[in-house]
Amino acid sequence: MASSTPAPAAYSEGDTEALRLIVITAGLGQPSTARILADRLADSTHKRLAERGRAVVVETLELRDLALDIAGAMVAGFPGAKLRSALDAVEAADGLIAVSPIYTASYSGLFKSFFDVLDKDALTGKPTLIAATGGTARHSLALDHALRPMFAYLRAFVVPTGVFAASEDWAPDGGEALNERVERAGGELADLMAGAPDGRPEVRALMPTGQHRG
Repeated sequence: MASSTPAPAAYSEGDTEALRLIVITAGLGQPSTARILADRLADSTHKRLAERGRAVVVETLELRDLALDIAGAMVAGFPGAKLRSALDAVEAADGLIAVSPIYTASYSGLFKSFFDVLDKDALTGKPTLIAATGGTARHSLALDHALRPMFAYLRAFVVPTGVFAASEDWAPDGGEALNERVERAGGELADLMAGAPDGRPEVRALMPTGQHRG
């Protein structure tokens, strides 16, 4: 279900406590382009945090491995132990990367269902990077018309740069533009995670008006 990346070897146990970065990917293939993009975003964020002198532990949650647990939780009204562990990890994280494939102009049902069973306050003020993959660049609008509004409703603090990767972005001549977006988004997430004493920004002071709720 999950994989972890330890903090860089340069950090010792006596250094500042490591930040926790959770990466959620809803790709269905093995490997999926969503997972590949998620790994690149996590690597960029990890690198930028290291440049700022912060250690980070990265954990990746493959929602494909939790699909039956998510469906069961929606029917029963409560999560089993395996899903509960994943939900707790998201709530305790200092930062979040969320990547979904785009189907029919929106995020996947699996992706949405996971956040439907997450506690409604779990993402409040959490630095979050959104990303998506799809067959053509036309689907990139889903970042701002589907993913960003959902995370705004959940009161996550979403970084300005969302990253969309279309099929052509994986071609050799399309890689440079994607790399630039990945690096920019990773830097923005690292800034938010490392910018406050506990890794979180003062949300109501920084959050755009459209992201305030309640």
